Amino acid sequence: MTACIFCQIIAGEAPARIVYRDDGVIAIHDIMPQAPTHILILPVRHITSLMETQARDTALLGEMCSRAVSIARELGLPGYRLVINTGAQGGQTVGHVHLHLLGGRQMTWPPG
Repeated sequence: MTACIFCQIIAGEAPARIVYRDDGVIAIHDIMPQAPTHILILPVRHITSLMETQARDTALLGEMCSRAVSIARELGLPGYRLVINTGAQGGQTVGHVHLHLLGGRQMTWPPG
């Protein structure tokens, strides 16, 4: 078993509330939500952080954003925030790139 919790979820070795899944991306509910709606969209292929992406990942990153928009529409969110934390200083706590879809409340600025 791998140490990456997201890879464990993808492999079916750890539980998650799955919102969407295909061959390229999976979307799950965050177990520590920071908003009434907090969905994580992540690639099925392990990529440690956004800093490790390459030109070949452009379509995958676009698919992650597109899937976030589709999920937000399905959930009827009138507005939302998309966030990718990158590196420890950027607030990334799991070493597998993932996009946060946050909604269901008024977002404020600056975020923190």
